[in-house]
Amino acid sequence: MLSRNATTQSLESLMQTILNRRRISRATQNTLMQSLLGKQQLNSHEQAQVEEIFEAIIQGRLRVID
Repeated sequence: MLSRNATTQSLESLMQTILNRRRISRATQNTLMQSLLGKQQLNSHEQAQVEEIFEAIIQGRLRVID
């Protein structure tokens, strides 16, 4: 099992990859949602990244692909 710090780092890495690639697949979206829902609390950096992903989707800067 991953430590809390390793989980946080992998979650932040996943979100950064999504933002850098400017696309998210349904599988990656599911992985992201499971990771987010598996945490009891998000730190401020994670919250900012989640908000940035949602804003990018809404504004069309991030594509959702199958």
